[in-house]
Formats: sequence, C-alpha cells, structure tokens
Amino acid sequence: MTDLRTHAAEIAEQFSDHLDVSADEVEERLESLVSEYRVPVDEARRSVVNSYLDEAGIDRDELGGGAGGNEQTLLNDIDEDEQWVDVRAKVVDLWEPRSDTIAQVGLLGDESGRMKFVSFTTSELPELEEGTSYALGNVVTDEYQGNFSVKLNRTTSITELDEDIEVGDDSTSVEGALVDIQSGSGLIKRCPEEGCTRVLQNGRCSEHGNVEGEFDLRIKAVLDDGNEVHEVIFNREMTEELTGIELDEAKQMAMDALDTTIVEEEMRGDLVGYYYRVTGPTLGRYVLANEVERLRDPTDAEELLVKARSM
Repeated sequence: MTDLRTHAAEIAEQFSDHLDVSADEVEERLESLVSEYRVPVDEARRSVVNSYLDEAGIDRDELGGGAGGNEQTLLNDIDEDEQWVDVRAKVVDLWEPRSDTIAQVGLLGDESGRMKFVSFTTSELPELEEGTSYALGNVVTDEYQGNFSVKLNRTTSITELDEDIEVGDDSTSVEGALVDIQSGSGLIKRCPEEGCTRVLQNGRCSEHGNVEGEFDLRIKAVLDDGNEVHEVIFNREMTEELTGIELDEAKQMAMDALDTTIVEEEMRGDLVGYYYRVTGPTLGRYVLANEVERLRDPTDAEELLVKARSM
C-alpha cells in the first residue's frame, strides 16, 4: 500500500461515522495536492482533513483517532503533528490556565521525558491530579516551532493507574553570565484563541490575525559560560521569582509609562551581568527554566553586552 493510500484509508475510516467518503476519493484529493500543487504529504493530509471537518460540520474533538485504535507511544517518541496516540504518563506539574477555554494545562511525564498537555473546557473531561499516573487514550499531538505537546479532547479516555510511573529526567543544568535579554521579553501579549500561546507582534497573531491579546510575563535570556552560549526561557512564574516583578505590577508600570518596553528595560538593568545556574528541560534550542540560582556578583555589564551583540 502506497503512502498516500495509507493516509487515504486512515482518513476515510476517521470520517466513516460522519460522511459517505471512500478511500479512493480521499486518495484522489491527496494526489492532486501532492502531485499538482507540490504540497508536502503531511500538509496535504492536514488540508484534506480540515476540508472534511468543514463538510461534516464537526470539530476535530469529535473526530477521534479512528476505529482501529492508536499506538501506545512514549512522550519522547512524539515527532509528528496531528497524530492520534495513547500514552501512559504521570501528571508532573499543573499550571494556572490563562484562558477560560482551557480546563487544565501542565506537564505529563513518562520514562522517556516530559511534555506539555492541554485539556479544554469544552471537552468536559474529569480533572487530572498532580502526582497521579494515567492511561490516556486518544490524545492528539500538536507542534509549534518544533516543540510538541498533546491535547486531551472529548474523545480522550482517562484511566487512573495503580502504578506510579517513573518519570525520566530530561532536564539539563547550565550556568554562566546573563549577557543579554532578547526582544520579546518582559510584558508581552499572547493570543487568546483556544490552544494558541503565540506571542503577538504588533497586536497580531501569526495564525489568528489581529486579536485582543492577554498579558503575560517572560524572559528570553542568553547565558555565556565562556565556552558556550545558552538560550534560556523563563515563564511567568520563574520571571516573577527572578525579578520580584509580578504581572499586575508590570502592567501598572507599563500603564504609567505608556510603554510596555519599560518592563523589559527594568529587568535588563537588574539581571544583566550576574551569574546564574538554570535547570530545566530542553525544547529545541531553549532551556526552559524550572529552577534558577544567582551565583555571584556581576561582571561589567557593558562589556558583556558588547560581547553578546557581536555573536
């Protein structure tokens, strides 16, 4: 069976309860996109699935992964977008959702590592408990800028496990002088659309266009240990811990100055030049800070900035 035929058969099976569509018809649409328009196979599949979703008048959550069941997958083996998989994992951490559309968001962990998960309010699923292990059936993978996560949906089955799944340690520890704070740090706005966490650029989301964003805090920092340069991201919680500036205070600072960049500049003045040890998982080229420790007094900040800008 050819690659396109395999995709076509899977799509036809997924929509078998919603549309009268054959594998031949699906394959013809895929073939047109791939051969005539030179669309990559994964993008062609996504396009065809979206068109059938519109035709059936259903949400992706109602689609499910097909009647054939899903492959049991380790979190660290997830490397494709929009795949339906089953996982057995422990809830390592839960965060406060930034949107009413999100019921829960946090980290799952298994022997291979950790991965973000999201559960939406509309799915009406039972809440997961931190520290508890579950078998999660029919979750869908998601990818953004090379970082993968899983989404729980209304078709997801949740079974609490008696066993305590051991979570593999995929964290790393880096240290060095904080030589620069990159643009897109400080007080930012994120897209409020369900499942989207993209940072807005001039009030615009790269996927959803012009939107009324939601405020958040983050720092994108550069650590230099003399041999290597490490890019580190501090989320809101870690940014507040590191700077002592909470979100409400940051918004007030920006309001008083009529300029959101005042927050980034304040953080820059407090942080650049100091030495830090940062520990957390690596996603792409970034270390995501879970722990941070200031090590010693600063060096000459201007010298470090000159060095950073020459990189």
